[in-house]
Amino acid sequence: MLNFTNRELALIAVALDAEENERPKRKRKAYWVHEMFKQRKKEGEYWTARRHLLADEKKFFSYYHMPQSVFYNILSHIEDSISKQNTRFREAITPEEKLAVTLKYLTSGTSVRNLSTSFRLGETTIRSIIKEVCKAVIDKMMSVYMPTPTAEDWEKITEGFNDRWNFPNCIGAIDGKHINIIAPPNSGSLYYNYKKHFSIVLLAIVDDRYRFTVVDIGAYGKNSDGGIFASSKIGKRIQNNRFNIPSDKALPGTNVALPHVFVGDEAFPLQKNIMRPYSRSQQLSQDQKEFNNRLSRARKVVEDAFGILYQKFEIYNKNIRLNPDMVDNVVLTTCILHNVMRTYNIESNEEYCSRPRPAHHNLHQEAFNDLRHIGGNTTAFNIRDSFAAYFKSSVGQLPWNT
Repeated sequence: MLNFTNRELALIAVALDAEENERPKRKRKAYWVHEMFKQRKKEGEYWTARRHLLADEKKFFSYYHMPQSVFYNILSHIEDSISKQNTRFREAITPEEKLAVTLKYLTSGTSVRNLSTSFRLGETTIRSIIKEVCKAVIDKMMSVYMPTPTAEDWEKITEGFNDRWNFPNCIGAIDGKHINIIAPPNSGSLYYNYKKHFSIVLLAIVDDRYRFTVVDIGAYGKNSDGGIFASSKIGKRIQNNRFNIPSDKALPGTNVALPHVFVGDEAFPLQKNIMRPYSRSQQLSQDQKEFNNRLSRARKVVEDAFGILYQKFEIYNKNIRLNPDMVDNVVLTTCILHNVMRTYNIESNEEYCSRPRPAHHNLHQEAFNDLRHIGGNTTAFNIRDSFAAYFKSSVGQLPWNT
């Protein structure tokens, strides 16, 4: 046993006391749950508004931007993935409330701080809920509402573009959209785009009914649509013929087979499976003008789809205050939910208009002569010229004017 003098014991005590004072002290929370959050079921927006919204379909639609049937269809897909067990210390947030919080965030563009006050939930809790629900929607619903297209799927889309937009052999409209975000830390000018905003890019292919078929999300905002397309998985799959694109098909009323194509604007390259307009800087012939008009009408589908997306999800009307990885998931989630609602509208026959199916093209023999140059040379320029010749010869047969 060690023997210390009183002086030595005093020195040891002073040293230990000094060491204790130098250690960083943890900041203790003043409370486990804020008093305001304890009143969630009495004062929270979800619990106070729920019964009123369920009793009035119009109010429900105005609040969530979707009917009750769509809301509970979404919930049925993700409920098991976002359910938590109650504990002795606290009651778990219900899957329905989690979906309500997430949809309110997406459809209103309200900040997380404001949602925290109105729903009586902590900011950290709301962020984790949004992350959890978005992941569940992607995992459980993407394969249902945005599956990888098969050759049969492309064929159905082709019929739609021919029937509604008078562009045969078209399997989709392609374009890019900048999503404004808060500048990520230490990112320099990577996300700074030509509009003087920080953004990521949503590159999308849209079908004839404004649904997203394929999306590529997260490219740096400083890049152009053409550059983004060239480096994207979409562009590489099209270039390497790994997109299940069907074989060449004869244009209606002819025996001339042309490739299936995506239509895009001047930012995209002219390729075998991608059609872009003739340059307006040169003197255009009548058939070239007709081609540009017809392509513009078909390509407008993707612009309209972006417009519908922005109208439904007001989060896009502000700079999104999330890190880029989380923004990617949020954008993908909104694209899937957009498809859910578009499918509901189609199945419910609530289309804003229904174009008549054009009569079959009965072209004269001289129309076939305009296509004689296609032959076996299937370069992108010849393909575009052949479409232009076809449109020129068939313009008088359309049920409405271009």
